[in-house]
Amino acid sequence: MAPNANELLETLATRFGKHMKRHAGIAWPDVLARLERHPRALESLQKMEATGGEPDVIGQDPETGGFVFADCAAESPAGRRSTCYDAEARDARKENRPEDSAAAMAEAMGIALLTEAQYRHLQTLGEFDLKTSSWILTPPEVRRLGGALFCDRRYGQVFTYHNGVQSYYAARGFRGWLRV
Repeated sequence: MAPNANELLETLATRFGKHMKRHAGIAWPDVLARLERHPRALESLQKMEATGGEPDVIGQDPETGGFVFADCAAESPAGRRSTCYDAEARDARKENRPEDSAAAMAEAMGIALLTEAQYRHLQTLGEFDLKTSSWILTPPEVRRLGGALFCDRRYGQVFTYHNGVQSYYAARGFRGWLRV
């Protein structure tokens, strides 16, 4: 296991116990056993945690039995904000380039951006992004036209918006997910 693995597992177990609504019918010993068999997943979860994502189990894959973790921080993870959508968009900026892109950071962390459906599912488990917004996986046809999608929750509703892929804002980051 990676350094700090025991500390991470304690954090995940505590969060799991505090938010049972997110994973009804799933038992922590089953999640722990799966995590212990997949040490690379712990590395990704550590990166999610280190960037402010507060990962938690939000479901189980019925085909593989794998557990699905997602960023459950109240707001878009602080360590992943001020990013444009992808590396191509970042490289195309002539001035004021952000340090990184959502897609590149997710790949480096070993996680994936949430799809719109996953984001909407997450919002059924709590209220997230009341002050921030999060890039989501954008369909290729939208990306080819220079756009990217992001979501947030305002006025008790989940909204999906579009922006140019080169855009970035201090209050926009991204949420990721990982199947273990």
